[in-house]
Amino acid sequence: MAVVKHLIATVTNDLTFDRRMQRICRTLAANGFAVTLVGRELPNSKPLDIEPFRQHRLRCWFNKGKLFYLEFNIRLWWYLLWQKADMVCAIDLDTIVPCFVVGKWKGWKRIYDAHEYFSEVPEVVHRPMVKKVWEWVGKIFIPKANLAYTVGPALAKIFTERYHISFHSIRNVPDEATKAPIATETGYLLYQGALNKGRGLETLLTAMQHINLKLKIAGEGDLSNELREMAKSLGVADKVEFLGFVKPADLPELTAGAWLGLNLLENMGLSYYYSLANKCFDYIQAEVPALHMDFPEYRSLVEKYPVAILLMELSPEAIVNAVNTLQLDEPRYNALVSECHQVKKNFTWQLEAQKLLTLYRDIRS
Repeated sequence: MAVVKHLIATVTNDLTFDRRMQRICRTLAANGFAVTLVGRELPNSKPLDIEPFRQHRLRCWFNKGKLFYLEFNIRLWWYLLWQKADMVCAIDLDTIVPCFVVGKWKGWKRIYDAHEYFSEVPEVVHRPMVKKVWEWVGKIFIPKANLAYTVGPALAKIFTERYHISFHSIRNVPDEATKAPIATETGYLLYQGALNKGRGLETLLTAMQHINLKLKIAGEGDLSNELREMAKSLGVADKVEFLGFVKPADLPELTAGAWLGLNLLENMGLSYYYSLANKCFDYIQAEVPALHMDFPEYRSLVEKYPVAILLMELSPEAIVNAVNTLQLDEPRYNALVSECHQVKKNFTWQLEAQKLLTLYRDIRS
């Protein structure tokens, strides 16, 4: 009988809404690993749901900026010093230093899970000194990983070449639906995700002036207040509904009611350009066509599986034209829905989990 191995995984966000980590930790916990997921407690954090793995949140005095990252890493360092484990997994560069330093001291296997190209996110890429710091952190610590993986093949290739270690691809795909969710409302545009810089949301709100559909926005972020004020100033507040944070368990029903899913990233750095967002697969699983930017991962997907429309440029006019044209072309819309129905079985966590388990079992042995 295999010895149970204890894994500590670390993130800087609130655990409640991190679907990727919930899936990963549930899978490992169900297959012979003792898992602790460490995150952050915010002033408005809700009580944690019961999970088959342990959860721990660190409370900080600072909640943004350099002081937050410094404080969180110090608290995480102190927390890890007192833990017993066999493996530690740093999610992105903002937790890698304490994980890999303490992990080295204690003889733990060190794992790196890159949810994004951290030094190329919009909040970093145009700040030369900050970018250099994160690039230095990556250069020093990522090559020391015993196992590394990321969210898509394109980033895996880039990271493998840059850091000279093998990166694997574990896509952020949804659980296979045991039964189709029944939506209480249908026929709207849907954006789900963070309300942050570079997500195309300002352009989307401008486009809504000329789109005769309702838009639902699920999520919060740095631009939450600004976007709500913008909707009012543009005169579209009556057809744009800000839902705030939506629990992962409630997202399938919301997604199932959408007429079209939206993923309108701006090309503001390599992280967005080479992204493969979980919402892309959420839309497919719900049999909802989507509108994506013509970036490499989405182009590769749509060339093989025509489940979405690609935008060559991000502008209000391009969004309006794509949405209104699709509204008038029912045969094309139905073909997109049909393709989603045919291929959704290829993009489920049940399949992706087998790759994850193979990686963890290999490093455990």
